[in-house]
Amino acid sequence: MADSNSAGAPYLRVAEGLRSRIANSCWDPGDRLPSRGKLGAEFGVGENVIRRAQELLIAEGLLEGRAGSGTYVRAPVPRHILRRIPAVSDQPGIAPSGFTGTWEADSTAKVPAPSDIADRLNIRTGDPCVRTFYEFLADRQPVMLATSWEPMAITGGTVVVLPEGGPLAGAGVIARMAHLGIVVVRAVERPCPVQADRDQAHLLGISAGAQATLIERTHFATDGRAVETADFFVPASRWDIEYDIALPSPLI
Repeated sequence: MADSNSAGAPYLRVAEGLRSRIANSCWDPGDRLPSRGKLGAEFGVGENVIRRAQELLIAEGLLEGRAGSGTYVRAPVPRHILRRIPAVSDQPGIAPSGFTGTWEADSTAKVPAPSDIADRLNIRTGDPCVRTFYEFLADRQPVMLATSWEPMAITGGTVVVLPEGGPLAGAGVIARMAHLGIVVVRAVERPCPVQADRDQAHLLGISAGAQATLIERTHFATDGRAVETADFFVPASRWDIEYDIALPSPLI
């Protein structure tokens, strides 16, 4: 029986009780949890409280729901470290620095820029862009997603209009823009916490509502123009994000 003096909402108390049992190997990966009715009687709460507790642990990656079957202890998922280090000119493709897997891409030209993307690229809402959707793979399984936007006012009619096509396919923003005589000198990133929507959850094999980090990254040229912006969707259950920040040498 869970400690009746546990602080917080009832579902948090139940979640902590279930979490403790998983940590103490009372249930092993793949084990099916007792029914909500049985757990409710054990914890002295209703089935809705059990459901909320299970949903929380599903979002944390400790449990998984199987339609028509029940709720199971999830097998540990390998974690990766996404090291955010300064980009280099030969960084391949859109992959963020520190990523060592592969990716698949699907580009669409002449996509009208949504208002938020237009703001980031300093263009007008509706201006045509090339939108490229990426699935990043590790051991052939999707582990991270990204959507990139490039203004066609910059790349349209050139051999680098498609990031993953043409003679510089997969070469990355810095190299592709250099081919057009544009020097990319900096990238700005803004991470923010988000939750997986249904489509993202389906692609990544995680639960809808699972915690993630959205990294908004925008590349800028020497004249201040934004030449590309991308959203990286990084599920918290798969990745630890580590920033490697160079510091100036002390004055002696």
